[in-house]
Parts: sequence; structure tokens; C-alpha cells
Amino acid sequence: MSTPMYNIPGANPVSPSVQASEPSAPASTARTVAQVLQESRIDEVLDELERDLVGLAPVKQRIRDIAALLVIDKLRMNLGLQAENPSLHMSFTGNPGTGKTTVAMRMAEILFRLGYVRKGHLVAVTRDDLVGQYIGHTAPKTKEILKKAMGGVLFIDEAYYLYRPDNERDYGQEAIEILLQVMENQRNDLVVILAGYKDRMDTFFQSNPGMSSRIAHHLDFPDYSVDELGRIAQMMLAKQHYRFDDGVADVFTQYLKRRVQMPHFANARSVRNALDRARLRQASRLFADRERELTAEDLTTLTAADILASRVFQESSV
Repeated sequence: MSTPMYNIPGANPVSPSVQASEPSAPASTARTVAQVLQESRIDEVLDELERDLVGLAPVKQRIRDIAALLVIDKLRMNLGLQAENPSLHMSFTGNPGTGKTTVAMRMAEILFRLGYVRKGHLVAVTRDDLVGQYIGHTAPKTKEILKKAMGGVLFIDEAYYLYRPDNERDYGQEAIEILLQVMENQRNDLVVILAGYKDRMDTFFQSNPGMSSRIAHHLDFPDYSVDELGRIAQMMLAKQHYRFDDGVADVFTQYLKRRVQMPHFANARSVRNALDRARLRQASRLFADRERELTAEDLTTLTAADILASRVFQESSV
């Protein structure tokens, strides 16, 4: 591999010696899966993923499969059977609010605990963080983001916006070329996760085969069911020390059944927004009764009126 065209300060470039035929000395004494798990404690991360994210069974299983691969590769490296890290760049596809960023954060932690990245932090960006507005602006912006992400995971949301073939004066292609170089030449020091809608990501990869060839793992995030969205709502309320009054969970289910049929629905994100608005109505309701002494139950309970006042019920009844 030739010297990287784009040298990112603070990065650990892949040296030609890494690809030598003779394996390097083992970095760990672990010889069993149990020993690697004990050293890395990645089971804790996987358990958190299972506990904190509702549903997403296919995604969780794929993350466990990737973790298993990384553990076995670690054992292979310990025995000198593998000289370099596997390709770990990923693509997360799905609608908004399906947990892509959360899973990316957990993946960064797994990679760090197993020693595949140095820091384990996640840098989340969009096109605006990478692409400049004039000639000579894109390369510095992109390299600055890459510098921040080195040693961890770079999460590029709506990555397909980097490529705009209909605009001859667009500078997104320059950012893509820099990313391609770094993803290949410095893959031992950075993992890139590209995210977005599945159909648009498919088109993006078709138009950029070089990017597609560097993605080792594709994960598709399904939409949540109404039941799963209801469980997410209960978890969100519990974290903020709120609860639904008796029977209000059923009212919120009716809200969800209407909301998922409307435009711009964003899964868990829309649930959070709905609860925020319900809390706003609760606050207005309690504020109006200024002389009343409020109890902990008053301050933590959302009533049916707080949900039914949503315009979702008014619009769906028209």
C-alpha cells in the first residue's frame, strides 16, 4: 500500500510492515473466548444494548455476530495467525429514530474494549461538517473532522448527500475521495459508519463502488411496531420520573396508531417529541391552578387530557 494521499495528523497510518508475511508477537495471553470476554467486558455493552433498546432483534443479533467475529479474530492475533485488523467499516440503513446512532455508540465501545480502536469515541457528522462552499474549503474541513475521529468511530448521517452528481460545482466528491483514502490506508485507526435511508444508501453505493467495496458490514434497522413504540414511551417516562395515569397508556397507543400513518413519522424520535408536548400540556394545566398545593403524584403524572389534546386526534377525525 502506498503512502496515504491525505495525511491526517494524529492518525496511525497502516505501515507496509503490518502486512508482512511473518505474524507479529501476540499482544495478549488470552486463549479462550471466556478469557477475552473477561478482559474486555464486552458482555456488559451487549447487555446494555439489549436492555436499553426495544425490539431491533435482527440488529442486536448482527452486533453479537460482529462481536463474536472480533473476539475470534483477537484470539487469532494472539496466536500469530492474523497480522492485521479486519475491515470494520459499516453501513446502517433505516428510517429516522430507529436507534442507529445509539447502536453506533455501543459499537464504538465494543471496538475500544477489544482493542480495535484507541479511544472508542464517536464523532457524528453530516454533509455540512465535511463539504465546503468554495474551492479549497472541503479538504481542510474533512481532514479536521477525520483528525477528531481518529482512534474512534466516524458516524456520517445521511451520507448520500455527499454525492450530488446533478451539481457540477458541488464539492462533495472531494470529501468522498479523502474518505476513501483514509478508510483504506488508515483503517487500523478509524472505523467509518455511513447511515441513512436504505433506498438512498443503495443508490449512493451504486454510484460510488469504491465506497461500497470498503463497507464490510451492512445493518438494516426496521421500523418499530406500535407495541414497541409504547414500550419505548414507558422507558422514556421512567427515566424522567413521569408516568401515565391509569388507562392513559391505552390512549397513547391510539395516538401512536394515528401518528404512524401521518407524514414525517420518526419512530422513537416522534415518541420523544409527543411526550415532550404532553409534558408541556401537563405543565400548563398545573400552572393554571396556582393556589393548589401540588403533590409528587401531580408533578409526575400525565393524564388522558394531556394526550388527547394533541392535534393528531383532531386531524385524524376530520
